[in-house]
Amino acid sequence: MTGKTMDQINVGDFAEFGKTIAESDIYAYAGLSGDFNPAHVNEEYAQNTFFKKRIAHGMLAAGFISTILGTILPGPGTVYMKQELNFLAPVYIGDTITAKAEVVEKIEGKNRLRLKTTCSNQDGAIVLSGEALVSPPKGIK
Repeated sequence: MTGKTMDQINVGDFAEFGKTIAESDIYAYAGLSGDFNPAHVNEEYAQNTFFKKRIAHGMLAAGFISTILGTILPGPGTVYMKQELNFLAPVYIGDTITAKAEVVEKIEGKNRLRLKTTCSNQDGAIVLSGEALVSPPKGIK
């Protein structure tokens, strides 16, 4: 199985992926990454922070962008080359996060795509924005 090739993709094409953040997601991410920052895993500590309750890891939400790029657009076989991220708002347990990646430029000679990337919550607030650079699959020969 392979994803879309350059000739199958146009500027303006986009894909989305959504997931509701569960407490178990935060603990699983902490276990995998080693990031046990108490802002993520200790409710008592988090109550005394700016956010007043536990927040999800920013990179957990950012990972949803990778889900899009590697499985939907362009899809399987895509090489993720660069990602710029701006963390704009917290993600809380119970938030439904929708990641979106939209093609903003095709760099034909280098087989590259530049994509605008965002994650927003159930209220439509953008919690993360950025830009990705990928090399889509060249197809099976």
